[in-house]
Amino acid sequence: MTEKSLLDRIETLRAAAPAQLPPHPAVAQWRAPTEADIDGIHAVAAAADAVDHPNWLTAREEIADTFDLPHIDHARDTRVAVDAEGTIIAFGSAFLHPARVGALAVNLGGAVHPSWRRQGIGTALLAWQRARGLEQLAEAAAEVTGEWTADLKTYAEEGNLDARAVAERAGFAPERWFTTMERDMRVPVPVVAARDDPDDAARGAVTVVPYTHDRDDDVRLARNDAFRDHWGSQPSQPATWAKFVGGPFFRADLSRLALDGDGAVVGFCLASVNEDDWVTMGASSAYIELIGVVRAHRGRRVAPAVITGTLAAIAAAGPERAVLDVDTASPTGANTLYEGLDFHATERSVALVERV
Repeated sequence: MTEKSLLDRIETLRAAAPAQLPPHPAVAQWRAPTEADIDGIHAVAAAADAVDHPNWLTAREEIADTFDLPHIDHARDTRVAVDAEGTIIAFGSAFLHPARVGALAVNLGGAVHPSWRRQGIGTALLAWQRARGLEQLAEAAAEVTGEWTADLKTYAEEGNLDARAVAERAGFAPERWFTTMERDMRVPVPVVAARDDPDDAARGAVTVVPYTHDRDDDVRLARNDAFRDHWGSQPSQPATWAKFVGGPFFRADLSRLALDGDGAVVGFCLASVNEDDWVTMGASSAYIELIGVVRAHRGRRVAPAVITGTLAAIAAAGPERAVLDVDTASPTGANTLYEGLDFHATERSVALVERV
């Protein structure tokens, strides 16, 4: 028997997926959101965050940015649940990553306000999100040739057993765990220098310098190279990257780059600060968004050199904690590196995946 094509497999799954959201006694209307709904969506996210992961909150700007990105069409990709008083009580989205490099990936995200949980709203939303995600995969699969993979992903905090159960009932399986780690910035920051390459003196010494925006795209390309062998990673696209490094939370003054002898970006440690997190965390903090080293320069202590550069900048700026997230099965052994720099695990989340 001939193996089914990717598109055929997707269409088989779509045939059993619900095309519409069902009536629900608590939901007066299911509808697509507009920009006028950003505050309503953020209110649900903030209420959910306070219960699910109080150490960090979804920024309003993060939601607003999705209305500007060219690969997101909220009219097709998102639904909100509205109660009888016109208040948004839940939302769910399915976003297809715009990269086309052999893997098609849809991320499903959303939340139900804690006051409206355990009434089947999240279950109905996730079924719709999955159906929309499969539709996106079908559209993309019809345009590609060769060997491709496809999957849908959603994430849940380790302690959010309800969300995990809803996803697993929908056919998603836990596949990867991520750990949040924190560092007390009262602990002195060590000084670490990258090693010269003994086999290639022409490569020159690696130096760590502050981030400057004239290197924005160079850093994006370095990020794409560094993360090529990381689980679930897709190349960052220019529009999304511009939102990140041009956003209100990114801190170039705390971020550091590692440059080789020719001035090429070979490593990076990028930090952000969202002061809204400080109240729920109980301390001021900086979040380390991305750490990476291009593959040709691994094994030269570039990562600890650039991380300690950022940690020194954070210490000088005054935040009491540095926070990051790490894949527990990182291929680069990042967990051990961070522990050696005095980071300690605080909580975990899980990626639940449906592979087509």
